[in-house]
Amino acid sequence: MTNLLQNISGMGGLTERAIASDFLITSKSAVRNLAFAITETATPELKSALRDQLRIAVDTHAKITDFMTANGYYHPNRLGDQLNVRLQDAHTALNLKDQ
Repeated sequence: MTNLLQNISGMGGLTERAIASDFLITSKSAVRNLAFAITETATPELKSALRDQLRIAVDTHAKITDFMTANGYYHPNRLGDQLNVRLQDAHTALNLKDQ
């Protein structure tokens, strides 16, 4: 059913990559926001709770990065390949409006 929906929407295999990319960006934002919150927190109990959440967020980011790298969606060490992925994403997004 997922392949059918992807084909109907014209996104093919991009859907999984788009979701993973969005998740990666969101997890990166969570890491940044939690780190900021830790520096602004006054109570030791809350700092500890936020540190626990920060560890989880960093671990989640690493898992998403590993998933994306293993599937060829993300190339953190090969800028040219990553640029090609992003250009393909942009091209697909521009073509969605025509469907």
